[in-house]
Amino acid sequence: MPKVLLLNGSPKANGCTATALQEVITSLQAENIETELVHVGSREIRGCISCNFCGKNNRCVFNDLVNEIAPKFEQADGLVIGSPVYYGSPNGTILAFLDRLFYSTSFSKHMKVGAAVVSCRRGGNTASFDVLNKYFTISGMPVVSSTYWNQVHGFSAEDVKKDLEGLQTMRNLARNMAFLIRAIQAEKARSGLPAEEHGFFTSFPDGK
Repeated sequence: MPKVLLLNGSPKANGCTATALQEVITSLQAENIETELVHVGSREIRGCISCNFCGKNNRCVFNDLVNEIAPKFEQADGLVIGSPVYYGSPNGTILAFLDRLFYSTSFSKHMKVGAAVVSCRRGGNTASFDVLNKYFTISGMPVVSSTYWNQVHGFSAEDVKKDLEGLQTMRNLARNMAFLIRAIQAEKARSGLPAEEHGFFTSFPDGK
């Protein structure tokens, strides 16, 4: 059975972001997709220090939730990242977590399916959405879209439950994600995944 890993970047386990993610989970499960939700936002996660320990040891030097989640990410067919909006950007904890998770893991993320979900009271949603999607696009992960940007609005979980369009967007997102995962799996079984090139690394070391 295909599996999707969902990350809640909010400090609140049952807040606005969690309400949006639960709508995604319910719809994914209706599509026979296994789900696992991990609450990241309540944990103490420090940022990357660029020590390159992971390059030699295939794990982050800080042995915390990042190393715990890495094998789950490797086995998952899709990843959903949920975050509230703080000053027009995702929560700092989820960003520190994602920096280290993506950088410290050497396994291929090619053709894993990714989706960002953001929650805000009013503004900053599209800027936050853009930040999260960049983790997918640098990693060869197809980005799942919906019938609107993947966002909900509200100051509380009860507010989000009244955002009928936002919840509808979450359901459509989940259905699109399930379809894309199945389509990729079918094509992978038929003819394999697209070839990847990694031979060039432009850094202009000569300063020109």
